[in-house]
Amino acid sequence: MKPEEIRVEGLQKRFRTANGHDFVAIDNLDFEIKAGETVAIVGRTGCGKSTFLNILIGLEEPSAGRLLIGGKTPYGDFDRLRGKMATVFQQDRLMPWRSALDNVTLGLEILGCSRAEQTERAELWLNRLGLGGHLHAFPHELSGGMRQRVALARGFALQPGILIADEAFGHLDEITAKTLREIFSSLIREQGNTGVVVTHQLEEAMELGDRVLVFGRPARLRADIPLAKLTQAQRQGLRAEIQNMLKED
Repeated sequence: MKPEEIRVEGLQKRFRTANGHDFVAIDNLDFEIKAGETVAIVGRTGCGKSTFLNILIGLEEPSAGRLLIGGKTPYGDFDRLRGKMATVFQQDRLMPWRSALDNVTLGLEILGCSRAEQTERAELWLNRLGLGGHLHAFPHELSGGMRQRVALARGFALQPGILIADEAFGHLDEITAKTLREIFSSLIREQGNTGVVVTHQLEEAMELGDRVLVFGRPARLRADIPLAKLTQAQRQGLRAEIQNMLKED
């Protein structure tokens, strides 16, 4: 499936609290993610990253403004965008009664692919992610890193236009996380997906993104930083600059 562009225009989200006051979670966001580009969103806890993600995947509607994927809103055109997005969450969300193979085929099954195509795609991606010897293993038989590989395989097997990683590597030990970040980065560029990485870890954002979007609190765009062709010294300077922005919120 071809990559999709994402346009965010004047996006706002407000919630009504129990005492009747408005709580602003997202405050007038404007940015664009080009088709085939990977953007990392970083910000402190409570800055609205999760609320933005819920709008992106169609679980919430904005209070004002809009978010467009290929000209369609995920919250208004949910069915038309089925199969065009895949999300890898912090927890693998595998079904314990299904094998690795059957967990990967689940999304394809929902989309109505034939059983032969489901199996072919699932085996391909499990093999690519180093789990060819564990196709019929159940989640309780796999390590945390292996389960997250299954989750990645499930996402890539959909051949989505947009692949989202929501704190997908933050719960793993650093060695495993680094390996999976490298695999994710390599595969998303090879496949040409549009990538959205949501994280609170600055190092991860700078490692995976073509650009880093820094969210303030409530969610507003503090900075939009391209990372291509930067020297190591320039990266270190940006790292310090972003850290200072995050401390201010």
